[in-house]
Amino acid sequence: MAKKRIIVGEDDRAIRGALVEFLESLDYEVTGAENCSSIREAFRESNPDAAILDYSLPDGTALDLLPHLKQSHPSVPLILLTGNGTVALAVQAIKEGAEQFLTKPVEMSAIAVVLERALKNQRNQQKQLAGKAREKRESVDPFVGASKAIREVAEQAQRLALSQCPVLIAGETGSGKGVLAKWLHDQSTRADEPFVDLNCAGLGRELLETELFGHEAGAFTGAVQRKLGLLEVAQRGTVFLDEIGDMDLQVQPKLLKILEEKRFRRLGDVQERQLDVRLIAASHENLAELVRKKKFRSDLYFRVSTVTIKVPALRERLEDIPILARHFFERCAADLGRQHLAISEQAMESLSGYSWPGNIRELKNVIERAVLLATSETIRPRDLHLEFRDSIAVDNGSELTLLEVQRQHIQKTLDAEQGNVARAATRLGVTRSTLYSKMKTFAIQTSRKEFAAHSGS
Repeated sequence: MAKKRIIVGEDDRAIRGALVEFLESLDYEVTGAENCSSIREAFRESNPDAAILDYSLPDGTALDLLPHLKQSHPSVPLILLTGNGTVALAVQAIKEGAEQFLTKPVEMSAIAVVLERALKNQRNQQKQLAGKAREKRESVDPFVGASKAIREVAEQAQRLALSQCPVLIAGETGSGKGVLAKWLHDQSTRADEPFVDLNCAGLGRELLETELFGHEAGAFTGAVQRKLGLLEVAQRGTVFLDEIGDMDLQVQPKLLKILEEKRFRRLGDVQERQLDVRLIAASHENLAELVRKKKFRSDLYFRVSTVTIKVPALRERLEDIPILARHFFERCAADLGRQHLAISEQAMESLSGYSWPGNIRELKNVIERAVLLATSETIRPRDLHLEFRDSIAVDNGSELTLLEVQRQHIQKTLDAEQGNVARAATRLGVTRSTLYSKMKTFAIQTSRKEFAAHSGS
């Protein structure tokens, strides 16, 4: 591992030499400088990890240097030493960007501790910045597509971005409810605070309670130490409760009480704590129907569903399938170093004609698997390994291919609009050109002249 580079700016040769020798004994690479000019030069040449600077220098003061150094090397911690320290001077130095302001004489061991702490803080800040950059790079846009259905979701979400009200996200499994929840958090005033998610499906009452509320040591058998609940971890941030419809009925009134009073207690604790979180919930089930069946509390339902966003299933936004497929393909190919890989038109047609029971999550997994396992430079239909390729079930129990379902749906919509392609396209949530293309593919005829004119153009 490369040594950390430290600049020591001190005009007293004896003190400078002692500091350089001491820091080199701690396995730092040290550069000495005697004035402001040589300190600037040392920064340009060595790109240091930290600097220890005397306040008074022959050609100026460390305060004169601070603005320049913080502008050119903003992440480098600067430790100032002075023989005439005052509180006002220390405050000014910290405001200008100094990490620490120490008054001479200073023990070498104290300088070592301060320097080590400053470098540790620097590493942590760099890790946080790298993590945020990676998160931003890997973040998923929940609104990829051009369909009317997803545009309506995007518009609704935009209006809720800065709101603090609870949101219920409805939609089928794999349709992107979790991605939308994270987007709502990232766009809110709580974006810099924690985003904590919990899937309520399959969790028994005891486990769900301890996950949500936490517990004290000895609260129950096996609770050997204190555990913070997710509500407490998410303080000032966002809690996302996925599949809230599966929440145990005995836990629901406790959650409702906490949401209403904004106070909670860990299991086995007598102390109440204030709670400041935004709740986002999601369910693939119809919560209103669960309320009617007495499987979900009506008061909790009204509490969590202040605003409901319905995320469409992938089969309800067919024109988005090629766009999403291309989006996932390009990202995955870049991540796996297969930028020269291509996806054939036949593969794209197979994707567009598939039923997608697992929605966007399934599409993403299919693309990732194909990119990972493709043995040639072009992804073919056989590389997709679509599991339910042949048919999908429809309401009357018969089996139709997805293309047949598309044709029937388009024909019914055109019939309902008396052959008016413009109105039918609006109703289907597609552009007129897309609808004309589909009509041509499926050989759907209409008595209106506009289709004949468009087909001949």
